[in-house]
Amino acid sequence: MLSRRAAPLLGRSVLRGHVACLATKSEPAPPMVYIKGEEMTRYTMDLIIKKWIDPHFDTGGWEYFDLSCKNRDDTEDKCLFDAVAAGARIGAIFKEPTVTPTAIQKELLGLKKTWGSPNGAMRRGWNGITISRDTIHIEGMELGYKKPVLFERHAVGGEYGAGFKAGIGKGKVVTVHLGADGDATIVDQRDLSDDNNAVVTYHNPIDNVTDLAHHFFARCLVADGGKGVVPYVVTKKTVFKWQEGFWVAMKEVFDAHYKDKYLAKGLLETVGGELPHLISDAATMQIIRWTGGGFGMAAHNYDGDMLTDEVAQVHRSPGFINSVLIGKKANGEIIKEYEASHGTVADMDAARLRGEETSLNPLGMVEALFGAMDHSADLAGGREDVKDFTASLRKIVHKCMVEGKGTRDLCGPSGLTTEQFIDEVASQIGKDVSAATAAPTKPVAAEKDVDDEAINALFNELDTDGNGVIDKAELKAGLIKLNLAPIPMIKTLKADT
Repeated sequence: MLSRRAAPLLGRSVLRGHVACLATKSEPAPPMVYIKGEEMTRYTMDLIIKKWIDPHFDTGGWEYFDLSCKNRDDTEDKCLFDAVAAGARIGAIFKEPTVTPTAIQKELLGLKKTWGSPNGAMRRGWNGITISRDTIHIEGMELGYKKPVLFERHAVGGEYGAGFKAGIGKGKVVTVHLGADGDATIVDQRDLSDDNNAVVTYHNPIDNVTDLAHHFFARCLVADGGKGVVPYVVTKKTVFKWQEGFWVAMKEVFDAHYKDKYLAKGLLETVGGELPHLISDAATMQIIRWTGGGFGMAAHNYDGDMLTDEVAQVHRSPGFINSVLIGKKANGEIIKEYEASHGTVADMDAARLRGEETSLNPLGMVEALFGAMDHSADLAGGREDVKDFTASLRKIVHKCMVEGKGTRDLCGPSGLTTEQFIDEVASQIGKDVSAATAAPTKPVAAEKDVDDEAINALFNELDTDGNGVIDKAELKAGLIKLNLAPIPMIKTLKADT
C-alpha cells in the first residue's frame, strides 16, 4: 500500500442545489481503495486528485495501491493481492487504467516476466457477478445514442478463464468432471485427426446469474430518469446449447419479479409483451441501428466484452462508457469497482514526455471516480455531503464541455490542453453550476482520423448510377446491402425465434 500524506485541512461545506460553497474545514472522505495505473491516465488523475478532490476532502482514509508494471514486478505481484484483499474488505474501489505488459514491454521495462491482466484476480477475489457498462450522457451534447444504453457482461466464465494446451497431435481428447463425491462424468470426448491442435477447456458458472438478473432488470426499470429501458438477453443458444442455462435463469427471475412492473410501464409493447431474446449476431446489428438508445442488454462474458466495445464506438469512444464490476461479500454486501473503459493512452503520454501539448479527455475516469466516491458514501451510512459534491463536480465537468471549454476531441483546435481543462474545472468549484445554456453541440471529429479512401469507395458503391449523387432509393439499397437498414424491434425478435 502506498503511504500518502493527508490532504491539508482546507475545508468544505455540504453542497446543496446548484451552488457549491466551500467552508473552512475539510471533511474526511469515506474509506475507499484507489488503484493507480500508469502513463497518461495516471498523470492526469494525479492532477485531478490534487486540484479537484484534495482541497475539499481529507483523503487520508483512502488506501492506495500502485499496479504499475514496475511495482508489480518489484513486489512479485504482492501489490495486486493486497489491493484485492483491501477491496474485499472496504467494498468501494476506483481503478485507473493499467498496462498488461507484452513481451516487448517486458524487455523495455526490464521486467522479470510478462505479468497477466489484474482483472481476473479482481473478479475472483471480489466474487464478480457482472460488469455494468453504460453510455455516459451530457446534457446539451449530441452523442451516438439519444437515450441511455445499459449493458451487463457476466463477470466470470467463458474464454477468459479457459485452460488450454497448444501443439497437441493426433489422438483422443476426453474431458472428465470429477464430482465432490469422487464420481466421474465424461463431459466430452473427440478424436483429433490433425497433427497440430489447440485444446481448450472452459466453463460458464450459472449460480450467480440470478444475482446478475436482479441487478440488470432493476437498473433497466429505473433508467432514463425513471422511465425505464427495454431489457434484452443476448446469447448464441441456438448453436451453443450450453448457453441455454443463462437464458433460462434470466427469464425465471424476470417473469417472477419484474415482468408485471415492465408491463405497467409499457416497456414491453414493442417486443411482444415478453422478455426479449436476441441472438448475438443480431445484437451486433441492432447496436448500430438503435441509435435512439433506450435499451439494455445482458450477455455472457466474451459476447459482453465485444458488444460493449461496439456500443462505445457508436456512442463516441470508450471514453464515453463507464465500467463497474459488481461483486458480493460473503455477508451479501455489494462490492463495486469503478474504472474507465479505455487504456492508458500511451501515445499521448509519449508526446507529453517529449514536451508536446496534450489534450486528454478524462470523462470516463472522473465518472468512475465519482461513482466510487458515491458508493463509499453509501457504505459509510449515507454521506450525502460526498454525493452532493460529486454531483456538483459532474455538472461543472459537463458544463465546461458543452460551453466550449472542453478538451480538443470535443471542441476542436480551440479546445483546452489536459492541464488547462483540469484547471478550468477547478476554478469553477464553488460557483454556480446551473445547466449550460449553450445550444446543443456535437463532438468535433478530427479530420486526421477520417479514412477518405474508404469514404470514396463507399460513396461509389452506393452511387449505383454514377451520377455523383446518392438518392433515397440508392441509400435504401445500400443500407440493405450493408445490413444496416432500420428494422422495427418486433420484426427483429420474430426473425430471432
